[in-house]
Amino acid sequence: MTSLLARLRHLAFAAVAALAMSASLTGSSIAEIPSVEQVEVSARTIDQFQVGRDETMFGPLEFVGGLELTSSSRNLGALSSFRFLKPGGDFIGVADTGFWFFGSVVRDADMRPVGIENFRMVQMVDASGNVIEKKWLADAEGLDVRDGIATVGFERTHRVAQFRIEPDAMKSDFRQLDFVVPRNELRQNRGFETVAYSPDKGGLVVVSEKSLDQAGNIFAAIIEGPNKGVFTVRRDGEFDITDGAFLPGGDLLLLERSFSIASGVKMRLRRIAGDSIGSGQVADGPVLFEADMGYQIDNMEGLDVWRREDGAQMVSLISDDNHSILQRNLYLEFRLHED
Repeated sequence: MTSLLARLRHLAFAAVAALAMSASLTGSSIAEIPSVEQVEVSARTIDQFQVGRDETMFGPLEFVGGLELTSSSRNLGALSSFRFLKPGGDFIGVADTGFWFFGSVVRDADMRPVGIENFRMVQMVDASGNVIEKKWLADAEGLDVRDGIATVGFERTHRVAQFRIEPDAMKSDFRQLDFVVPRNELRQNRGFETVAYSPDKGGLVVVSEKSLDQAGNIFAAIIEGPNKGVFTVRRDGEFDITDGAFLPGGDLLLLERSFSIASGVKMRLRRIAGDSIGSGQVADGPVLFEADMGYQIDNMEGLDVWRREDGAQMVSLISDDNHSILQRNLYLEFRLHED
């Protein structure tokens, strides 16, 4: 039965995902000042990562728990990237439909995720404070947070912009950063999916989804600090990069996704060696684990790493449902075992 259900999910996903992943949502041409929307989110707990099996270890990652998120609000969805403001608790995120979102993960006595509370969304605005209606102007994909500042990577209209974090009054960006990668090398819908701060490199690092150099590797850059410069990430198979964050030791943990009509959607985590990241270098590292539709995954888009109160190194993932009734908004949580 479980294999049949997985196959049905695969077929349903395949029927729409090829169109949904590249769909461009358009709004009305009348601009308006946004208000914060409080969104009631229902969460169904996920206790088994692999469908129908009780295993918890997947490579060096231990599955802790997950949530399937639903709401009557039409705005919930398209979740592209997020970062915890408080480890494992309060978070901020961006949706590729031009929304900010905020909320908190609720936990049980064993520190497992059981729900989401105080979830709210607000549209991004332009310099005049008006809603950005056109998706190609607000296709937010990557996010990093540091010292009260959110740095966001946008594709289509490629830019890396910084915003002051004011959950109840998010304004337009106050600064745009030089992203170093030549603009003509960035593909329209394959721009910056990863924005992450590296203490070891002394600045922000950006990685594109699938903007390739002549060797077939993925454009990336250290965009500030003494090590500023363009590098690439070796592309391994048919996987594209959807997010990433630096681990305490300096390595870059990348979330990757692939999709085909034949095999459906897949995800994997790859650990890029910190010493392979540098101007002119080709960064690379091993795959930690890979999952297909026999697991509780969807279009996995966002990743964050954080330290739990007991000292455990944690990895959290979210999915982008493309606002499709055949896809899901998921939150998944793992413990990374370093030994």
